[in-house]
Amino acid sequence: MQIKSAIFNMSARNLQSAPDWKRPEFAFIGRSNVGKSSMINMLSNKDALAKVSATPGKTQLLNFFVMNETWSLVDLPGYGYAKVAKSEKINFNESVGDYLEQRENLRQVFVLIDSRVPPQRIDIDFINWLGDCAVPFALVFTKADKQSTGKTQTSIAAFLEAMPEHLSGVPPVIISSSKTRKGRIEILKLIEQGLST
Repeated sequence: MQIKSAIFNMSARNLQSAPDWKRPEFAFIGRSNVGKSSMINMLSNKDALAKVSATPGKTQLLNFFVMNETWSLVDLPGYGYAKVAKSEKINFNESVGDYLEQRENLRQVFVLIDSRVPPQRIDIDFINWLGDCAVPFALVFTKADKQSTGKTQTSIAAFLEAMPEHLSGVPPVIISSSKTRKGRIEILKLIEQGLST
């Protein structure tokens, strides 16, 4: 898949104010400061499509981008610094919970995980909750350029070992780096598959 156009459409405070369209949506989420904005810019081939900030928790709205005039990439608030939702299992923005549970045209969620750190309880809890929503998701391990391949593989293995046993099957796993553009093709291939279903 080639990204020929990428345009910011709107920011929504909640599901009710999200765009009223049938475009397939692919959401990106992760702990604050995991490299989500840099990932979106890398995928879109635009350096400033999503605002990159050194301040954790900067994204507090649901941000919708229209890609190739046919589908939408959705930048969701990080769940490490957001407000407590109605769900007691995980600390994340309530609007994110509503979006993931109720958005009918959501095709897939890409969960970004920092490949340099050991499994974090907040990531595991979020994936556990996400599995209950029955929305397809993939794990994207970010910042792989900042350590050796061996350390990244060890980190991924530890994370998969810590995942809840009740989840059916292992989700797609992608190793990525916004700096080297590693993982870009794999992510776009998953999106392309989601568009064909």
